[in-house]
Amino acid sequence: MENKQKKGLKPFITLILSTKIPKLALTIGLIGSILTTLVSLSIPLLTKEMVDGFSADSLNIYLIIAIGAVFIIQAVIDGFSTYLLAYVGQKIVAKLREIMWVKLIRLPVSYFDKKTSGETVSRVVNDTGIVKDLISAHFPQFITGVISIIGAIIILFIMDWKMTLLMLISVPITTLIMIPLGTKMAAISRGLQDETATFTGKVQQTLSEIRLMKASTAEKTEDKKGINGIEKLLSYGLREARIFALIGPLIYTIIMFVIVVIIGYGGIRVAEGSMTTGSLVAFLLYLFQIIYPITSFTMFFTQLQKAKGATERIIEILEIKVEEGQDGLEMDISNQTVSVKNVSFAYSGEEEPVLKDISFDAESGTMIAFAGPSGGGKTTMFGLIERFYEPTSGEIFIGDTPIKELSMDSWRSQIGYVSQDSPMMAGTIRENLSYGLKNIEDIPDERLWDVAKMAYADQFIKEFPKGLDTEVGERGVMLSGGQRQRIAIARAFLRDPKILMMDEATASLDSQSESIVQQALTRLMEGRTTFVIAHRLSTIVNADKIIFIEKGQITGIGTHQEMVQTHDLYREFAEQQLT
Repeated sequence: MENKQKKGLKPFITLILSTKIPKLALTIGLIGSILTTLVSLSIPLLTKEMVDGFSADSLNIYLIIAIGAVFIIQAVIDGFSTYLLAYVGQKIVAKLREIMWVKLIRLPVSYFDKKTSGETVSRVVNDTGIVKDLISAHFPQFITGVISIIGAIIILFIMDWKMTLLMLISVPITTLIMIPLGTKMAAISRGLQDETATFTGKVQQTLSEIRLMKASTAEKTEDKKGINGIEKLLSYGLREARIFALIGPLIYTIIMFVIVVIIGYGGIRVAEGSMTTGSLVAFLLYLFQIIYPITSFTMFFTQLQKAKGATERIIEILEIKVEEGQDGLEMDISNQTVSVKNVSFAYSGEEEPVLKDISFDAESGTMIAFAGPSGGGKTTMFGLIERFYEPTSGEIFIGDTPIKELSMDSWRSQIGYVSQDSPMMAGTIRENLSYGLKNIEDIPDERLWDVAKMAYADQFIKEFPKGLDTEVGERGVMLSGGQRQRIAIARAFLRDPKILMMDEATASLDSQSESIVQQALTRLMEGRTTFVIAHRLSTIVNADKIIFIEKGQITGIGTHQEMVQTHDLYREFAEQQLT
């Protein structure tokens, strides 16, 4: 069990140290907390002197001033140290979130295929918050609590060892009660963390697809899912509350019992004259300084367990390998042929390959179209060219250079992508046009209007009162499908890519929008190597090369005329769609 604990704590400590803790602030904050504790230890002794010397005739004004000064000093130091420790906690959590965020946006697409965005958000926000609470609040309480207990016991032994031993009976009783309750609390807290992450994921998913939910009249279905998640959180919350409901009364009972015993025994001693009234009052004050930290230890160890659990989840993310190719060659890919040689791909080792032994060449400036039945592997081929995934076997080249030798930044910055659904970020049209480009602030408005005109987007942008500064809403919901497509095309013009990739960019548009978008796409394709996924053959009859993919394999390559003559299924598709 001890080894497990060491194993569990080591990653936590390593992670915290990696955040470059503000050591000076932490040191001063802890020293302040310790001074506050030491000052508080002097208060019962001063109270003892005041009570023992108390009479209506002789009030010791200096002693009263000393007690007042001690309270003021304690409050000032306590406030200062509390802020510094909170500062340390906030700096650590900010650095942790920064490390996680930088890591997350560099993880491969395959990670996000398996994890919901809400669960990942919960790790970045909630789990790091738990670590912050431990460092800024519970850890200082633990340190000062230990000092308070040790200091109080030493002073009490010096004052009266018999009374001290009697009082200390409460410590093992309290500890025996608190340890099992703390262990139980830790298990509940970790369950609550996991359930919170799951629930956050479900809420985010439902809200992000609110139109689908309403269009499908799925309110009642989502009601049940949401209420089920809320009830699970409620269950954990109530279990946590039951533990607290046990801890409070138990501690209260023990404290009251000890107080009654101390007052009873102390009263006899005072009556006998072997103890002063001031000493009895001091004993009671020191009793509180011992009992309170012991109860806070439970919270510290509970929070430590929660932080260990949160750390494990944070480390799980930090240990995932980032996308390969963060570093690599910087290369201009103009006038280079894209060659795919014997490429196969499966999403995981156990699965059947989605693509099997794919080979073709795409000469510079030509249009290559992928056609075939749904689920054949066309979109996966796009994912491999964009390097969202690495081939299981085989290689993709640009000229004579494998694309995996280029840096991801160099490769993707020279590719323009226009998809069927034209994803957009919440923000303005200006921000969406220049999204991902370096030195955005240096791009003049004239250039943005130029690319908008080239994409036939300038007219509708001018109709908005705020023009380029018009907010598009989450995922561009304030714009029509045709408007989103034209902004996506304008964005591609602005990037001036060497390779253009289009996932049937006009498939979901009405005839008027399709005509405008098709003109913009034809203009965009001029002089660029273009890959197109074709759902409708009318868009690819003029392609230089059509690659027909069925069940992950190429079953035909050629122009439209050649494919009609040589490929039965393509001819069937053509007869259905073009006649």
